[in-house]
Amino acid sequence: MSDRIRDVYVVDAVRTPVGKYGGGLSGVRPDDLAAHVVRSLVARTPALDPARIDDVYFGNANGAGEENRDVARMAVLLAGLPVSVPGTTVNRLCASGLESVVQAARAIAVGDAHIALAGGVESMSRAPWVLPKPERAFPAGHQELYSTTLGWRMTNPAMPPEWTVALGEGAELIADKHGITREAQDAFALDSHRKAARAWQDGAYDAEVVACPDTDLVRDETIRDSTSMEALGGLKPVFRKGGTVTAGNSSPLNDGAAALLLCDEEGLRATGREPLARIGARAVTGIEPQFFGLGPVEAVHRALAKAGRSFADLATVELNEAFAAQALGCLAEWPELDPAIVNPRGGAIAIGHPLGASGARLAGAVAHQLAARGSGTGVATLCIGVGQGEALVLER
Repeated sequence: MSDRIRDVYVVDAVRTPVGKYGGGLSGVRPDDLAAHVVRSLVARTPALDPARIDDVYFGNANGAGEENRDVARMAVLLAGLPVSVPGTTVNRLCASGLESVVQAARAIAVGDAHIALAGGVESMSRAPWVLPKPERAFPAGHQELYSTTLGWRMTNPAMPPEWTVALGEGAELIADKHGITREAQDAFALDSHRKAARAWQDGAYDAEVVACPDTDLVRDETIRDSTSMEALGGLKPVFRKGGTVTAGNSSPLNDGAAALLLCDEEGLRATGREPLARIGARAVTGIEPQFFGLGPVEAVHRALAKAGRSFADLATVELNEAFAAQALGCLAEWPELDPAIVNPRGGAIAIGHPLGASGARLAGAVAHQLAARGSGTGVATLCIGVGQGEALVLER
């Protein structure tokens, strides 16, 4: 191991278009989605000998189905990388993709690696049902299947009930806490769709999105170019009678994958490329599970403090939009942050939230935005189910 902490660079970042539940990517296995972004990422750096990749880190929130437990290793093999390239899968639920970037960057920073890939994948369409083993052999009655698509399953009865509320009810609690109205949430959602549609129209995503072979999906599938306040206002609350959280102001269920190429200075020379950005500080924090949506608040404060930066130094922020109420709750607790720099190319309400992939998508988005600007500091951050938040600072 090196006796110094090394700088870590984001050389490149790619992602698939994000598919809707049962939509354009639902016919693609998650291990194939992961292999596609790995293969695409390596192909974009022809000077790099793939055998020099020290490790591959991939986030995944499920692992119960075709991910085959270690989807990172599956992606390495399916992508045709040398069998000498290892792979490890990490799970921090909604921030799994960001956690993979953090772990890969940490390995490079301390000298355990020179070159690593980090990413994430989720197919919520293909998430299986699972059947728990019975308490005793040969049960006579019916057995209950559990969906692994989203949320709590086979919950431990020792968990306090206020911790195990549905994710959408957690968003309602944040709306209550900060007095966030239905109209404010719908307006936020509408803005997300408009920014995402404009970004695609302007070609802002051309540098990072790689369409999947044998699919017709070339753009994020859940963007609604023509939605309106009237259309959003006509949707009924989903989680609470008389509530404010609807399908229109929440992120949808999605499929997708993303990956980043990370290097130290030695690895950078092997790529022959100019990096998009440099990895800065990172932080992860915990919070009461029912208020999971506010997890980014303290995580961002801590990451910025470690980086010696403030909100005034930021050029862009990618804040995952699990729910409009959740994102607005975070913004309410960051009064010094200019909301105009948050999710400038649209957020998860429009683009989608394939759980294990989203953190890698956000980190890659910040890196590409900083490269397009030529300089600056940015943050990628997500709330995490069961009450956590994670943030990563990037600089150029």
